[in-house]
Amino acid sequence: MSSLLPFFPSPPGEFATIALVSSYLLVIVVTAEGLNRLSHTTAEFTRKIVHIGSGNVILFAWWLQVPPWIGLGASFVASLIALVSYFLPILPSLNSVGRQSLGTFFYAISIGLLVAVFFPQLPYYGVIGVLVMAWGDGLAALVGQRWGKHKYRVWGNGKSWEGSLTMLGVSFGVTLCILVSVYGNCGILWGIAGLVAIAATVLESFSNFGLDNLTVPLGSAGLCFYLMSWWGMSL
Repeated sequence: MSSLLPFFPSPPGEFATIALVSSYLLVIVVTAEGLNRLSHTTAEFTRKIVHIGSGNVILFAWWLQVPPWIGLGASFVASLIALVSYFLPILPSLNSVGRQSLGTFFYAISIGLLVAVFFPQLPYYGVIGVLVMAWGDGLAALVGQRWGKHKYRVWGNGKSWEGSLTMLGVSFGVTLCILVSVYGNCGILWGIAGLVAIAATVLESFSNFGLDNLTVPLGSAGLCFYLMSWWGMSL
């Protein structure tokens, strides 16, 4: 169960793996930068393109059975680029959010940590952590900015109920889909997905300065692993 996505073909070799993942990430960044520089697209929207698109790389890592050293190396390079871009505006699509945030840096760090902990034996927990952050937080921010009419604040952190409900629903859907793809449809998985979604939403609401990009993926993956282990279903 831990090696391949059930609907993907067999993975290529390591060189082809690095080339494929690098090309995918390059396309994401170039697309976001192009929109940022050549159109009237907001910086927050292009940042979310990178946020969601780069998170999907964890699916490539799962399918391609990426060795931990590749994931850690990619995480180091990405975190270094994000840190440099935070101080020097070389890639506005990464950090131009009008506020002090190291979110992109934490994002890269969290992916590396999840790969180190869960790959290659239990990759789907790392996948859950990253995709909950990528899709849950990414769509929650966009929905909150566009349709968020009902505001609330947590420790000075402005949120909307519309955005938080989006985070809750997307996190639940992502977690359930991954667990069902590995274990098959089972009633207990619905409950575990619900608890993970609630935890991810709370963590996202309470985190400042981009720390949610660290707490949400690590917390979601760790809680899911703990709950599945408690029910004797972690392997």
